[in-house]
Formats: sequence, structure tokens, C-alpha cells
Amino acid sequence: MDYAVQTEFSDPGVHAGLFDALPDDVAGIGAVVRNLLIHYRGGGIEFTGDRLAEIDHRWVSAMLTTDQKRNGTALAVPREPVDRLVGCCRDYTLMFVSALRHKGIPARSRIGFAVYFASGFNHDHVVAEYWNGDRWVMIDPELDPAGDHPFNTLDMPKGPFLSAAEVWLGVRAGDLDPDLFGVDPSLPIRGGWFIRNYVHLQHAHLQGDELLLWDNWGTMSGSLDGADVDLTDQVARLLVASDNGDEIAGKELTDLYRTNPTLTFTGRAFVTSPAGTEHAWMNLTRPTE
Repeated sequence: MDYAVQTEFSDPGVHAGLFDALPDDVAGIGAVVRNLLIHYRGGGIEFTGDRLAEIDHRWVSAMLTTDQKRNGTALAVPREPVDRLVGCCRDYTLMFVSALRHKGIPARSRIGFAVYFASGFNHDHVVAEYWNGDRWVMIDPELDPAGDHPFNTLDMPKGPFLSAAEVWLGVRAGDLDPDLFGVDPSLPIRGGWFIRNYVHLQHAHLQGDELLLWDNWGTMSGSLDGADVDLTDQVARLLVASDNGDEIAGKELTDLYRTNPTLTFTGRAFVTSPAGTEHAWMNLTRPTE
């Protein structure tokens, strides 16, 4: 896949011109992204109703439409926190990736778990990677690099973030406790079934289907009972191998995604949004502009 090309999800559509004025450096683009978004759980403001429902924007074009209707200014013009688009880590990353692709920089999203939000628990998280000409550089666009972090958020080392595939294989080997990976230690949305679903979400994002974290399809399930864990093992091993530079594994991942109907997102998902809407199967269609 050419990660310098927009996907259906990252395409800014009619708002592409807004990206022309963005800085050319990744740190500057990250700052603009943080000016546009506020996390629905960690932003310090309790959003409800239509504002909370903004977390269900799947497409960058829809995000920018909402922003422009509310603010109507260049993306770098400061927005008050309450006026920012309500979203989550996936949205920070997708907006960041979209801006980099607009500038011809290959970029992609990574699904997994972060060790740096709480002691003793690994929260589900999405970060970005961009190609600097020599290697993939991992960056967390949600975090201000000027903050007090034990690592460089603009060039993250291995360790603070583990991909879903790495965690799944660690759990399967008995090296990791699955109950320590999920949305929050106070919620039942964690454990083996959750990690398994994220492996397949990681796979989809790498194939250009950068779906919401609560979009479910195909082999995903709310339990490991009856789940095809062998298939997940296969996908996870290929994902890790591909991350380590194995081009054959990368091609196998693409072939699997295109040919195995239990892996491929085909436009329909069971949506379990935390916005409080009814959990149901939905046909997901990008809004017309």
C-alpha cells in the first residue's frame, strides 16, 4: 500500500485546501491537530448529546466539516477547548496522518496499547508512524512533546507502545496478563477477546480501512469462545514480521485481507459507540460533500 496516498477515511475532501497552510514539520502539524481535537474522556470537559456523538466521525472530511461549521477559520487559528472537535486517539492520529499524506509524506496509524497513561494498566491507544526517508518513525500526535514524558513523543522508542499483535502473541505465550490491556481497569472492555479484536483492527488500518475503535465486523467477537484464534495467531505473526521489515509478510497480510471474508471490512459494521447510541449493524457510507 502507498501510505502517501489518502484513503477513503483520511481524505479531507473539499477541505483539502485547509492543509495547504499547515507547517511542513511534523511537530508543527501535531500542534495544529491538538488545536482541533479534544479527547472525549481525557479532555477535562464532559460532553453529551450531539457533541459527544462527534466521536463517531469516521472520515477526516466529516471532521473538518464539523470544525468549519463551528469555527470557520484556518486550522492553526487557536480554538477554545470547548469548541474543538470531540474525538479520541484514533482521531488525533487520523487527522495527523491525513495532513502528512496531503504533503506527500507516507504515514499510517498503529493500533495497540500504551503503558504511559496509568501505572499497572495498558490503555488501548492509536499512534502514528511516518516515513522519514530511512525508517518509520513512531509519534503520538495526541501528546504535547513539551510535556513531562519519559520518552520523546516525536520519535518514540520501542516499549511505551505495544502493537495489538505484539500483545496478543505475548498473551498467547503466557508472558502477558490479558486483563491488564483494555479501555480502562474499571470497565469490562478488556482482556483476550478485546486484544484479539484489536489485532484485526490493526490489520484493517494498515490496509487503509482506518475505522473507529468501536466498529466491529467479520471475525471480531465479544468472547474468545468459538473464536478463530488460529487465524488471529497467523495475522499477528505476520503483522509483527512486517513491522520488522519482512516484505513477504506484508504482502501476505494484504492478500489475506483481500481474500478472507472474515477479515475484510466491506462497508458494514456492528457499531458499539460509547456515545450512547444503540449498538447495531450499520452500513457505513462516507457523507457526501
